[in-house]
Amino acid sequence: MRIQRGFHRHSPLAAAGTGGCAVTIGNFDGVHRGHQAMLALLTNEARHRGVPSCVMTFEPHPRDHFARKLGKPEIAPARIGTLRDKLCELQRCGIDEVVVVPFNDRFAGMAPQAFITDVLRHGLRAKYVLVGDDFNFGARRAGNYAMLDAAGPAAGFDVARMLSYEVHGHRVSSSAVRDALAHGDMAQAEALLGRPYSISGHVLHGRKLGRDLGFRTLNLRFTHARPAAQGIFAVRVHGLGNRALPGVASLGVRPSVEDAGRVLLEVHCLQWPEELGADGGYGRLVRVELLHKIHDEVKYPSLQALQQGIARDTAQAVAWHARAAA
Repeated sequence: MRIQRGFHRHSPLAAAGTGGCAVTIGNFDGVHRGHQAMLALLTNEARHRGVPSCVMTFEPHPRDHFARKLGKPEIAPARIGTLRDKLCELQRCGIDEVVVVPFNDRFAGMAPQAFITDVLRHGLRAKYVLVGDDFNFGARRAGNYAMLDAAGPAAGFDVARMLSYEVHGHRVSSSAVRDALAHGDMAQAEALLGRPYSISGHVLHGRKLGRDLGFRTLNLRFTHARPAAQGIFAVRVHGLGNRALPGVASLGVRPSVEDAGRVLLEVHCLQWPEELGADGGYGRLVRVELLHKIHDEVKYPSLQALQQGIARDTAQAVAWHARAAA
């Protein structure tokens, strides 16, 4: 899968071939089952037309941009996944090309017709454009499906709209996934995503506090200030050997040991592979599945209380993994 950061009319992606592309546009936070159905339709249409499938997505999320402009970061949506996780899932769905657009004032102020002409027609050379049922585009969200559909013939592309995707009568959406994660309902999140909720990243060096407390951890950065899930979880870790490893993890801001506001995923593996040695995890790219929420983050009054709390969490994770394996 090819990835292009940023977009301009004479982009390398657009110039890569003369056949154009089949494109869909959206945030794709979580790449849930509704997204997956849309991407399956996109790749099928691309194959029939003999052109690559392309996703245009945004970083930051448009609502992040507008929340910062208003000075109200708290109204931005909690983030389900990082850009890395989004790109990995898009690749798993068979997408050929992704354009990651920096959502800024210039892009936000683009008139709908300019978006159609400069981005879709000349930039991406779109032959097929697939959008969701709630799609709007252009400054002040003035563009909609009807406008896009009407402009398609003159611009040289077909337009299609995909209606909502439902599971057990409920619409699948990023908002629904965020709600499930906020309530610690990992089974519902898995049903909406079509897979266990997971976070991936490279293992970083930390303060080694977990090692001092008797619970060595793998530290991963979550690059957004408001993750959709927070708390203590029973987890499964991929990327440290030939098999997935059971573990317990904390996702949040570590209120007992720092007040820096950065979000970390700290993972303690219950069965550490001996062949890795004490420091063999650093630098590895791992994927951590959050399977069961044990409780919210707790601010402990002392390191001793923290150590006791981690021991209780570990015991609960051990018990949960035993039940799940039975």
